[in-house]
Amino acid sequence: MSEVSQSIMRGLQEALEHSKGNLKCRSFKVKFEPVPEYAPDDIKRIRTKSHMTQAGFADFLGVTPKAVEAWECGRNKPNGPARRLMSVAERDPDFPSKYYSVSEKYGYIYDE
Repeated sequence: MSEVSQSIMRGLQEALEHSKGNLKCRSFKVKFEPVPEYAPDDIKRIRTKSHMTQAGFADFLGVTPKAVEAWECGRNKPNGPARRLMSVAERDPDFPSKYYSVSEKYGYIYDE
């Protein structure tokens, strides 16, 4: 039996023993930072540092370009999931292009 097969079998055996109450599993708690709030200027700064147009940023966040426009003008505020993704992009401006397919169709900003 291969090393991978043995590892899988060990894991399955441990799961079975745990379900019978014969094995106590380790657990730990994870605490995330609160989802940040962003002012309109912050949103635009994050977007431009990520080299994205409003349409490209909207596609990355899963919202419409009109939503990004409204956030940057201060008419509306982004929801929690969009703010969480923005916080990741704020920490790593290359995150969208490293982990998602960024299409030139959406107007990647090369120099501004």
